[in-house]
Amino acid sequence: PLEMYQELIKLHQTNKISFKHVITFNMDEYVGLSKEHSQSYNYYMYKNFFDHIDIDRNNINILDGNALDLEAECVNFETKIKTYGGIDLMCGGVGEDGHIAFNEPGSSLNSTTRVKTLNHSTIIANSRFFNHTIADTPKLALTMGIKTIMDAKDVVILAKGISKSIAVHSAIEGAISSMSPVSALQLHNRAVVVCDELAAYELKLKTIRYFETIEDDYMSVENNISLANQNYFGG
Repeated sequence: PLEMYQELIKLHQTNKISFKHVITFNMDEYVGLSKEHSQSYNYYMYKNFFDHIDIDRNNINILDGNALDLEAECVNFETKIKTYGGIDLMCGGVGEDGHIAFNEPGSSLNSTTRVKTLNHSTIIANSRFFNHTIADTPKLALTMGIKTIMDAKDVVILAKGISKSIAVHSAIEGAISSMSPVSALQLHNRAVVVCDELAAYELKLKTIRYFETIEDDYMSVENNISLANQNYFGG
């Protein structure tokens, strides 16, 4: 979610938000890429976000795709999440086929952080980042599981563009199935899909109208609360 990071950086630079006490857990990482590799998520996160905010480097948690024991790396990651009392806010995107993190179609809805073999279609799609060379494209990744994501107190999924419209439909209106991992979020108490109009293209009109009504009602309540606070504090 590059544009989200850019907005958060702006808020930090204008002293509206601080990350000094924020602890982060990244969803996934390729197996076999060094942290300095330009296509590793470690490199991506520092280049596009962490290097521009005041986060304590000790509070950054990214899976190590070069760990000597990958299974132990995944177990330790899950344990560390639990030591902090779980994740408060999980924020991420969704793939065109409905995958979240590297939980691809067919992933267990009860899965936790683990080593995942990438689908051939994903490898082909990712090859554009590796000079369009399949041989150089990672075949394995470490990823949070669907249960790990579902255990977060709040989940926000960002989707933009027509290519994500089928995934958004699956997330909101489709049947809950391991073949569309994002559909599991229908079982979450506090999950939100944030999308543009094109990404909502496959949704039924009545679904869109329903959520628009909820949004309008929510904003009306927020405005009334804000006005009441102004009147109260204004004496």
